[in-house]
Amino acid sequence: MDIVEAVSSLNSDIWGVWFLAGAALVFWMQAGFAMVEAGFTRAKNTGNIIMKNLMDFCIGTVVFMLLGYGLMMGEDALFGLVGIPNLDLFTKFSSFITGNGVDFTGASTFVFNLVFCATAATIVSGSMAERTKFLSYCIYSGVISLIVYPIEAHWVWGGGWLSAMGFHDFAGSTAIHMVGGIAALIGAIMVGPRIGKYVKDKEGKVVKVNAIQGHSIPLGALGAFILWFGWYGFNGAAATTTSELATIFLNTTIAPAVATCTTMVFTWIKNGKPDVSMCINACLAGLVGVTAGCNAFDAIGSTAVGLVSGFLVVFVVEFLDLKLHIDDPVGAVGVHMANGIWGTLAVGLLANPNAPAGLKGLFYTGDFTQIGIQLLGFVAIAAYTVALMTATFYIIKKTVGLRVSREEEIKGLDSTEHGLPSAYADFAPSTVAYADYISEGTVVVSGETPVAEAIPVKKVPSVDGADPRFTKIEIIFKEEKLYALKEAMGSLGITGMTVSHVMGYGQQKGKPEYYRGVAVETNLLPKVQVDIVVSKIPVRTVIETAKKVLYTGHIGDGKIFVYDVLNVVKVRTGEEGYDALQDVE
Repeated sequence: MDIVEAVSSLNSDIWGVWFLAGAALVFWMQAGFAMVEAGFTRAKNTGNIIMKNLMDFCIGTVVFMLLGYGLMMGEDALFGLVGIPNLDLFTKFSSFITGNGVDFTGASTFVFNLVFCATAATIVSGSMAERTKFLSYCIYSGVISLIVYPIEAHWVWGGGWLSAMGFHDFAGSTAIHMVGGIAALIGAIMVGPRIGKYVKDKEGKVVKVNAIQGHSIPLGALGAFILWFGWYGFNGAAATTTSELATIFLNTTIAPAVATCTTMVFTWIKNGKPDVSMCINACLAGLVGVTAGCNAFDAIGSTAVGLVSGFLVVFVVEFLDLKLHIDDPVGAVGVHMANGIWGTLAVGLLANPNAPAGLKGLFYTGDFTQIGIQLLGFVAIAAYTVALMTATFYIIKKTVGLRVSREEEIKGLDSTEHGLPSAYADFAPSTVAYADYISEGTVVVSGETPVAEAIPVKKVPSVDGADPRFTKIEIIFKEEKLYALKEAMGSLGITGMTVSHVMGYGQQKGKPEYYRGVAVETNLLPKVQVDIVVSKIPVRTVIETAKKVLYTGHIGDGKIFVYDVLNVVKVRTGEEGYDALQDVE
């Protein structure tokens, strides 16, 4: 081997190592997606979200190695529509792991494409969070990794018909993010909004949109930083020259930074203060937008991409929520679908011929050819994805079902789907989330326990010789009934109450759950305690109203304690007695 061959071989090895290192960075992005989704949703579903993101990769690996990889990278067939499946990974292992000194090995290509496949699958998790059956999600995850992603990715990267035409999607704005975003939109529509998200009148028209806040902005921000870091591998892993890699890193830095600044200023002007969660979405939107043309843009082009992405993510997230009433808890559709489409078309508009890709963008050359090819690719892949994902979710919905029950959703998927009392075992769950639920319909009585046993009322004896003037009513009940009770008490004219989170048990100690194979007896069950002091409003009216709201016919519906109160003092004004109970200033 002469020195030229030696240098060439070394150069090939260096880029082969970077190719795999980039794949590892993309794998690390799964942690980022998990953290963003967990932070933007409620704590009672965190374990379920972690499990879904974990299984996206694991299920995806199994089905991708059995069929998906062959469909994507197999020998071209049917005029570039699909690859011919093969099992070379199993049957020709020796050649599969051996390179020819120039190209990447089959093993390298498999791992690289697998981590991208997992990214497409996990996008959907956020839009359907907090109300989707875990089994149904696993089925969806298997389908998208088995046939949906591999076939359209073959068109783009496997030697298929779009790549032959000159369609350019270097790292996946179209093949990954737009596809995942479209699937996320279809899934969110078919599973429906979370309970309490939209308030409807008697005719079924939405009259109010409620904000269901995520439980941890720090987790969401951590996820965004992990994703941005991983995105340097996501966009740059396939680079083969230092110049190309530098261009990719430059654009992968500029676009998300500009997008975030744009969203910060826009929401600051629009709402009076900069929106933290929307800015987190914006940096991801800028990354999605620049992905297709990361090796085709110059600094001006990536700046323009980021500028549009910063506005686009806000418009789409708010339009879906406020106008179309489609519940997407993490903004997956606005980030991935909208900006995946924008990034695809931006290549045809903003590609600089002097960039490593050498494409002729319309704004630089006046040539419409590339934008026409990009439009065709967008329409073809979008139509394919809509057809397959609609069929997939429809079949799942009609067979095993997409959505958990109302009771399971309110209680939280950690406990109902996975037997976890909480993903944060050392922290007491908050009652704030339950205070935001909207009462929908009448109470369903599903048990047979009489009211007197399901919600016993106990009169606590007064102090000897005392002359009680007021009555304190203490109600202990299931967390999910908090909003309904609050509304019912308000209708009686009660304007104040104290709400506390308590733990305890009576006859219903709870069924055993299992943690790492060991039975955990859930002795202490989470409940809510509401304290109300009344004078003018009849005590019996309060008790009967509470019983009507809380009763479902099961042991553990609640308990009501009644106490005599000698006096009430309002600290701020010094008022005592009846006047101290009034909220009128």
